[in-house]
Amino acid sequence: MVSCNSQRDIHIPTASQSQNDYICEWLRHKEDLLRILLEMEAAPSPRNCTKCGKDGMYRCTDCMHQPLFCTDCCRILHEAHPFHRIQQWTGEFFEDSALHMVSKAISIEHGPSEGQRYKMDTRAGGMGMVEEEWEDIDEVPLHLQPPANSKYLTIIDVTGVHFVRVQPCQCLDADSYHRQLFQAKLCTSTFEKPSTAFTFAVLDDFLRENLECGTSGMNYYSKLRRVTSNVFPHLVPNRYRELLRLARQWRVLKLLKWNGFQDETERSSPGDLALFCAACPQPGINVDPDVDLDELVWKYTRTVVMDGNFKAEHMHEKWPDDQVWLMDGRGFMVAHPPYQEYLQTTPHITEKSACHNHRAISQANVSRGKLSATGIGATACARHGCFYPHSVVDFQKGERQLNMDYSLSNALGYNMTGIKNVLCFYDINCSYMKNLCKRVDNSPFLHIPSSLQIVPGIGIWHVHGHKQECYARYAPLFLRGSGWVDGEIIETLWSILNIVSASTCGMSSPHCQELLDFQMNDSNFMKMIRIAVDSLSRKLKAAWASVAMARDTFTKLDEAVSSENCQVWSIQEESALGGCVRDVSVMDIFEIQLKKAPTVHVVELELLEAPSQRGTRQGAASWIMRGLGIEESEITLAITQKDSSKYPSETKRLAMARRADRLAVDRSRFIADSQIYLAPLHQGTDADDYSSGMTDVAHHMSAGDDVVSGEEDSEGSMDEAADAVPLKMTKIAPLPLPSNFGIERCRAAGADELVEMELKLRIGQANDALHRLRIALADKAVAFRGVVRQATSYSMRTRAWQMVNSIDSSVRQQAAIYKRCREAMIALGADTDTLTRFQQLHKSHMAVHTAAFSQNAHDHRSSNLPWFWCMDIPRTTSSKNWLTEFYRIHWLRAKAVKDRWEEEEDLLVSEFHWTMNFFKFRAKKWNKKCVSFKAAGLHGAACYAARQKAVYDRLAEQGASKWLNMSPEILPLNQ
Repeated sequence: MVSCNSQRDIHIPTASQSQNDYICEWLRHKEDLLRILLEMEAAPSPRNCTKCGKDGMYRCTDCMHQPLFCTDCCRILHEAHPFHRIQQWTGEFFEDSALHMVSKAISIEHGPSEGQRYKMDTRAGGMGMVEEEWEDIDEVPLHLQPPANSKYLTIIDVTGVHFVRVQPCQCLDADSYHRQLFQAKLCTSTFEKPSTAFTFAVLDDFLRENLECGTSGMNYYSKLRRVTSNVFPHLVPNRYRELLRLARQWRVLKLLKWNGFQDETERSSPGDLALFCAACPQPGINVDPDVDLDELVWKYTRTVVMDGNFKAEHMHEKWPDDQVWLMDGRGFMVAHPPYQEYLQTTPHITEKSACHNHRAISQANVSRGKLSATGIGATACARHGCFYPHSVVDFQKGERQLNMDYSLSNALGYNMTGIKNVLCFYDINCSYMKNLCKRVDNSPFLHIPSSLQIVPGIGIWHVHGHKQECYARYAPLFLRGSGWVDGEIIETLWSILNIVSASTCGMSSPHCQELLDFQMNDSNFMKMIRIAVDSLSRKLKAAWASVAMARDTFTKLDEAVSSENCQVWSIQEESALGGCVRDVSVMDIFEIQLKKAPTVHVVELELLEAPSQRGTRQGAASWIMRGLGIEESEITLAITQKDSSKYPSETKRLAMARRADRLAVDRSRFIADSQIYLAPLHQGTDADDYSSGMTDVAHHMSAGDDVVSGEEDSEGSMDEAADAVPLKMTKIAPLPLPSNFGIERCRAAGADELVEMELKLRIGQANDALHRLRIALADKAVAFRGVVRQATSYSMRTRAWQMVNSIDSSVRQQAAIYKRCREAMIALGADTDTLTRFQQLHKSHMAVHTAAFSQNAHDHRSSNLPWFWCMDIPRTTSSKNWLTEFYRIHWLRAKAVKDRWEEEEDLLVSEFHWTMNFFKFRAKKWNKKCVSFKAAGLHGAACYAARQKAVYDRLAEQGASKWLNMSPEILPLNQ
């Protein structure tokens, strides 16, 4: 019992006691406090109203001691406190209720008159409002002064800091003072003669503020001081350090309570205080252990994603050895001692990436002097975005492979019994997975079962930053069992975690670990309670619509392809999907297999690696390549300006103006450098009029004269394409390249090698332009057949023609670039064979027959395709081989889209079942705890277990109801 008396007792901690001393003292009372916390869940015996003695049904959680009331007393006593929270006894546990359920309405009466109010203020304050009394601000206001000559306690609540007279129970069998306060929902900062206590409400509020808003302890207590006195917050006692210490203890107590740990005798294990995903397959939990997991291996695949976060930094500590760990390794962060031992005994091997220079590899050994941790690395489920327990590691330098190995090894050991297949997404999997098995075998700290098959993947946002071949090898679209995921969900989790990561930088290592664990646990909890009624249902509705569209698209394409080719391509696909774990290069079948003509970059590389001849300046090939790039950019910009609307937006005009300005700067630098490489050609020529000596070919160069593209149907008419108007572009000023001076003048000046260099580069540039032209024309055929002709409304037709116009612009650009290349070849004296190979483009060559999309169409088999469709194919192959390859790629990718959406539909349906099973498993688990607690006489723990069982039962009911309302034609979930 807590009451008031007239004695004063203020306990001031000695200087010799540190924060850790207080925590060590608290550890001795931890089990006792947890037992009290659980006993408070039970109803008192007898269960009578504390006011009238009748049958008590309600208790107020905001009133001191949580008094029990009957309905009438609860309503009467809370007329002045309409915003208190109450709970109702169900017979087994207290269930959340509301005051409006026991009262009709809140009565708002008229206030007193001015005279009455003045009298009330006078009686309350003891004096009137005199202005002179506020002149001396050094005097503490009365409401901030503690009671004189009496025993009091400083209590911190959400309503501010209070000084309260306390009279503890003095009976012979009374509990200790701190226990009495804890039973009154007051958590003391010390145990011997406590002088400060925090209410349960303020600790819960601080944890919520920290979770949702990222409010630091300093900011939160500053807010409480202003709540206490907005004018004199600096006069309010400072209990910031006590708040931080008690918040740590409160988090641990909450996690222990939420996970059913009654006392420390229950054996702990890594991650046992963490909550994991409800929808991922976990045999024995949400998947029946008797189910044959080998029947559909892809369905029972764990899909994980790994990544690093460099916002969660941590500074070096002054006393790293003087720490108290409250839950080391029992949450999401890995246990500290074994992880440090692993780091000390495992050497970091720098592996050079065969792909692009990714930051995760190039900065792996970068360290920062003031930081003990430069960030954290984690593993999460890629489909639902839940962190894996006991798998989050910190980085000592950069994102090193040895750190992520430890994270992945721990994640793949969590509830994986019977799982034989894993899809692992990581930004640098093309390098990371190469030697993973070797690193695991060489470390006694890492364990990944040899029977576990790991299929590497790269998220769809990151894979486009890799080499071209990485797309077919690692993109989610081509990975069996991935469904329709992007592999990037962990990026969204970092934004949640970064809310508190800024405040953890200067904390002690145990405090930082506990705070991050609590934040990640809350993230997983919020995913769990919403997964059935929000996430899965929304995704499943989208999957049902997308599956139908993907099937329809693939069916139309499949009908246009010969059955022989379909059979061959199906065998290729199955062989690749089955062998990608052993050799990822088999996935290259999803890319064009024909040997392409040498690109301009290949030619440039050959020129740079070849020994330069006498008299040729170093860097001439790169200089010519710069000129070719400037020409391409100018042609592209000119056609973009031409294709823009008559009145383009200000933003578009600004973008084009900036591009033109950058090109002007590049052009000026190129012209200046030409004095180095073409000095003899510039002799006697004014620098401002260097083009006066160039051939007429350059002056007549345009970005696309007479180059248009139309779409002709199988009857030869342009029934669906708009009338194409020849594109007349403004003249583009020539650059000082050998082709613009002419071969005769270049030879006279001794620039023969420069002529040869540009000719080779022009051939490579022409190959690139023709390849992009073929792709654009083929895409246009697809657009006409699958988009334009299928459009059924005005808006759909508008979007379809916008797509066609965009492709037309690309066609004109590539055609103009090719035309300029051929003009340059002529000016450079190309031989007859080269000019025969690179023929002139005509308007008729740009027409696209939609019949070409159907491989079996009669008109397609009898028609003659333009020369550039088969110029790169060896003479021993069919002239239609390029189009056959085009069909193969489109067929395989359309089938991949269909297969992934079908998998997504099947997986989502199964995940609905697994989620319901997870809720039922948790409800059954809590029911067993309830029975065992009752048998042990732990009535409070039994009531809490019953409440938790009801929570999971309700989640399962909500999910089942959502399923029935969403899909009445499908059989209901198994009960």
